[in-house]
Amino acid sequence: MWAAKRRVVDAVIGVFDSGSGGLTVLAALRRRLPERTFLYLGDHRHQPYGERNGEEVHALTRAGVEKLFAAGCRLVILACNTAAAVALRRLQRTWLPQVAPERRILGVHIPLVEALTGHAWRPPEERVDGAGALPRSSEAVVIFATPTTIASHAFAREIARHDPALAVIEQACPGLAAAIEAGAPARVMETVVRDAWNEAQRQAAARGWTITRAALACTHYPLIAEVFRTVLPDSLTILDQPRLAADSLVSYLARHREYDETSTTQGRVLLRTTLSEPLAAPAAFAETGARFLPWRTDDPAFAPAAAVP
Repeated sequence: MWAAKRRVVDAVIGVFDSGSGGLTVLAALRRRLPERTFLYLGDHRHQPYGERNGEEVHALTRAGVEKLFAAGCRLVILACNTAAAVALRRLQRTWLPQVAPERRILGVHIPLVEALTGHAWRPPEERVDGAGALPRSSEAVVIFATPTTIASHAFAREIARHDPALAVIEQACPGLAAAIEAGAPARVMETVVRDAWNEAQRQAAARGWTITRAALACTHYPLIAEVFRTVLPDSLTILDQPRLAADSLVSYLARHREYDETSTTQGRVLLRTTLSEPLAAPAAFAETGARFLPWRTDDPAFAPAAAVP
């Protein structure tokens, strides 16, 4: 955990991801909130989360949030869908009230659920009318995500709570996040996407459904949106999760002014990684980050990438 001397200004919003995929969310946040300072922590040492079991994901996510809290962040965004789907509810309900009840953890998957269902998120204890309802039409949404996210059924569960009649197909894309992180050739990633799409179509056909919308429920996936567009039909609507997450945060800050702490200086972006190999880690993260971010990381607003102990 960071020592007090490494603490950053309190106005910083923490963004946690298993690697570099969350930089797509960071970019959207930066566009909507340029006056805010963001501290991004990528757990590159333990990536990919999408192939780990739930207990591992929970423990690693909690450790990452602890680092961001220790650095002074009062609000942390889980920009990794696997971390959010597997760990968010448990962290919010059992861990946070005991260790930091005045702080908040938000998950990037919730705005996507709201967009898919057309309903504002409601806590699990609230009943939803129509539970157990059959799909109201033959139209379905496909959720593309990591194997661990799909195994958690977090998206299907939350969608069913908010719109029980919405038809959902959960489709894993094994190895895709790791391939994106490693900069694999487009043809390799296209093969994974095509296999996933074919399987989703098979499931839809078996139920008499037609897929009309797709959710790229891994923050790595928007980086290869063109690959998905090449494979998926032109008529299919692909939801923009980073933009939805940024819009949701703006709305959240408007409702919770206690976390709307604009920095007294111009907003900055601080990049951190859990890799610790001498010299190579920060430089490698900066190089990888340059592929994920739509602006130059040598901009004065950026602090040099650094390793976290």
